[in-house]
Amino acid sequence: MDSAPDTPDVGIPPRLARRMSMPEQYDYLRTRLIRRRTLVTAGALAGGGLLTGCSTRTGTANPATGKVPGSAVTPFGRHLAFGADPKTQMRISWQVPFAVRKPYVRVGPTPGNLSRRIDAELRPLHTPGLTGIRLDLDQYYVHAALDGLRPGTTYYYGVGHEGFDPATRAHQPTLATFRTAPATAPASFVFTAFGDQGVTPDALANDRVLLGRNPAFHLHAGDICYADGTGHGEKSDGFDPNAWDLFLKQTETVAKSVPWMVTTGNHDMEAWYSPNGYGGQSARWSLPDNGFDARSTPGAYSFTYGNVGVVALDANDVSYEIPANLGHSDGRQTAWLDRRLTELRASDAVDFVVVFFHHCTYSTSTHASDGGVRDAWLPLFEKHQVDLVINGHNHVYERTDALRGGRVGRRVPVGGSTDPTRDGTVYVTAGGAGQSLYAFPYGVKDSFEGKIADRESVESYYWTKSQERHEDTVEWSRVRYTGYSFLSVEATAGVPGTAPRLTVSALAQSGERIDHFEVRRTQRAALGDLPSVPRPQ
Repeated sequence: MDSAPDTPDVGIPPRLARRMSMPEQYDYLRTRLIRRRTLVTAGALAGGGLLTGCSTRTGTANPATGKVPGSAVTPFGRHLAFGADPKTQMRISWQVPFAVRKPYVRVGPTPGNLSRRIDAELRPLHTPGLTGIRLDLDQYYVHAALDGLRPGTTYYYGVGHEGFDPATRAHQPTLATFRTAPATAPASFVFTAFGDQGVTPDALANDRVLLGRNPAFHLHAGDICYADGTGHGEKSDGFDPNAWDLFLKQTETVAKSVPWMVTTGNHDMEAWYSPNGYGGQSARWSLPDNGFDARSTPGAYSFTYGNVGVVALDANDVSYEIPANLGHSDGRQTAWLDRRLTELRASDAVDFVVVFFHHCTYSTSTHASDGGVRDAWLPLFEKHQVDLVINGHNHVYERTDALRGGRVGRRVPVGGSTDPTRDGTVYVTAGGAGQSLYAFPYGVKDSFEGKIADRESVESYYWTKSQERHEDTVEWSRVRYTGYSFLSVEATAGVPGTAPRLTVSALAQSGERIDHFEVRRTQRAALGDLPSVPRPQ
């Protein structure tokens, strides 16, 4: 312990800590530490005086010097992510309010047998003084890489550091579990998805309904926290890094046991960190590092779970609407996408390919569609017959028919079915995770299960390279819903006589189903199977 022998313990009693919010814990620690004459500064004030858990730089002693005993520091904000191989790799991340010594993870088959101990990495993140925030801020994130795990196995784990052992009786209530992917494709499994979450009561309510689906993993299509409230990717944006403390505490209810696979939205371009404003994302998240460049573009990676190959992309690289990072990969991300889709389609183990990213390929709500996404990636989605594309950005639920070349290849009403080898790809906007909701312009009404209001066409637009809106009349907007919602996808393996399928459902915050359809593959993809259809310019 770091405290002097004649100094009383300043830790929070475990029973009390479990009942306290993070701001309350910080206030408690601050009071106790002042009494023992340790120079600890309070975090930046937010929300009318609530402490948000960041240390500050004021010229006095910093908690990073080791003046705070490890027993006084309680980890929070645990979140999981797969490594490149979900069968054998898991990444465990969390946050601590002050710097700690020798962080680690304990893992084992039962709560009483956490015999394996893995050292963890502390990643400090410094935010310089910003307009509206008086003091510089330091935050501390911790990451552990678990490799060599057994496929299809449930593990118990606890996070700790010098002075805080999760295996002790006092801290055993902090233990959680995770499960690795099975060695062979299961008969069926569920994964969930949404974008545009933030820190709101509706975000927390969505998480609770989502957890009830028992997903194998969750896809977050960007605009994760909204610490950057402007979303232009510029240093003039409004920014409050303390929002991340609240977000990770909120999300821990699910992400401590469900791998939370995120990618990068425009509100996640935090220009105070480099490169490309992604230093904050690299500090807070440990994601698969098998993309084309994990250092410069952490939101581009892929993994395979069961019979589904998943590809995450950073759409800031190609967005015409918000061009702060337009072209930052110099085409390398698109070239990698082509190679990765080729590999997935060549794999006998993969039936379905799902791609997710932030900006919308096809949507008619507030931000509409991004022509940059279409120009860069639509030809590859069609070339490789991607089965499902999931976006956020627009804070609604909207789903297209099956599309080929920007035109309807097959109408897919609520409850309908489509075959990508014949009909094309379905695009889903699932941006109703918790942030303030949008509407559909031009007087367009909702149209969802139980409230069908089909229209032959809808007036919309898409963003052009010159950052102008190109007005467009579209026929592909099949399902629309302006409430909070998320996507739930059940993947089923094929058996003799039955094609593999994705059963895609959209669920409202209440748990009510607002849309469902099936994607069935009757044959394995071969490049060039779909005839070329010119896209509208």
